[in-house]
Amino acid sequence: MKILITNDDGIYAQGIDELVNFFLKKEAKVYVVAPDRERSASGQAITLHSPLRAQKVTKWEKAISWAVDGTPTDCVKLGLAELVDDSIDMVISGINIGPNLGTDVLYSGTVSAAIEGAVSGVPAIAISLVSADNIDFSYSANVAYRFAKLMYNNNVPKDTLLNINVPDGEENKIKGLKYTVLGQVRYKNPFEKRKDPRGKHYYWLSGERNQDVSNRQSDVYAISKNFVSVCPIHFDFTNYRLLEIIKDWK
Repeated sequence: MKILITNDDGIYAQGIDELVNFFLKKEAKVYVVAPDRERSASGQAITLHSPLRAQKVTKWEKAISWAVDGTPTDCVKLGLAELVDDSIDMVISGINIGPNLGTDVLYSGTVSAAIEGAVSGVPAIAISLVSADNIDFSYSANVAYRFAKLMYNNNVPKDTLLNINVPDGEENKIKGLKYTVLGQVRYKNPFEKRKDPRGKHYYWLSGERNQDVSNRQSDVYAISKNFVSVCPIHFDFTNYRLLEIIKDWK
């Protein structure tokens, strides 16, 4: 397999390091094109009004790697179009620290990078570890590899994208795997209003995550029950149900 790996936590993050090393041990041919710094929650943003610079790095001896001063989506676009002189079989984005569940995938740089792979005609995986403490990426890396191999061996469609979330905790406490749909994630009191030293107000985006676990088919529910969530998603935002309704409008 020829793999392009990226992320939104930056090329020097621990998650991408463990993902690259795991794939290299499996004798995959690995290319890395990742942001030169953290670009979390950048969504599908691309750089239009300033140049992009790509610097080769030697972080991994057996992986050809570039750090790009752009977004995760920039990295995949630039990697596939210019930097990588090879036919890539799969794009893998991660391993992200923290969940990418439900409607949050719209904001996620991790998922957006994988979407760009699918848009460009390359099957893709976004992999996230739902954890902030006692972080161990080894199991998540193994899950990413196993699904990459399954996708490669089963000749999946080129616009295929899997969003995978691995629950927090030790491997032996994970109950299994569920194939899921996107759930609902909303935020209570999303902004904190503060005053600067000059008495002027500013707003800090924060908020308390409110996850709807009522849908037992959802990724949110699966993670809440300590299952790995594997959700196939697509970049086609068309509401086909509504399309059938508005066709009859006069």
